[in-house]
Amino acid sequence: MNSYDQAIWEVHTLFSKMGISYAVIGGVAVQNWGEPQFTLAIDLTVSALLEDLDGFVSQILANFSPRFENALDFALENSVILAETSNGYPLDIALGLPGYEDEVIKRVSQIELEVGKRINICSAEDLIIYKAAAGRPQDIRDIESIVYRQGTALDAAYIRQWLGEISDITSDPDLSKLFEGPWKKYHSNNLSDRL
Repeated sequence: MNSYDQAIWEVHTLFSKMGISYAVIGGVAVQNWGEPQFTLAIDLTVSALLEDLDGFVSQILANFSPRFENALDFALENSVILAETSNGYPLDIALGLPGYEDEVIKRVSQIELEVGKRINICSAEDLIIYKAAAGRPQDIRDIESIVYRQGTALDAAYIRQWLGEISDITSDPDLSKLFEGPWKKYHSNNLSDRL
């Protein structure tokens, strides 16, 4: 395994020992569902234990080095733990709250880093939803590559449902357009190919 995969495996091993359900939602998931890209950060979401969130975050920070002082307070305020693996890779752990994050965890896929070493990544649909919510230029390109590679295998109704709910919460009426644009383009291109 290369050093990046070793870092991800370290996270998987610890979370498995701690009984933490997780899904990789960053570069490794994009490489699986979309186009390969270079990334250093490891982005994940976890099912947080709400009844003892302070203890939960503290336990993770006891095993991974915080990236700055007051990482515990930052995590509790912003619902993300910023740490690093033992070999120095940045680790962004989103503290998933009940509801949508529960669905993400239920729908994980596994990929193999090497023989016998499998990690959890989010589904292609959930990756599109995360990318649309982030909305940065690279996220939009990632959505396009995922739609192009996965095509009709995608559960468009699921994506629309959650983008609609997130759009209502964030008051962002354009959120679903980040999926619908590439989706229509994909279908238009495939239709013209068949003519």
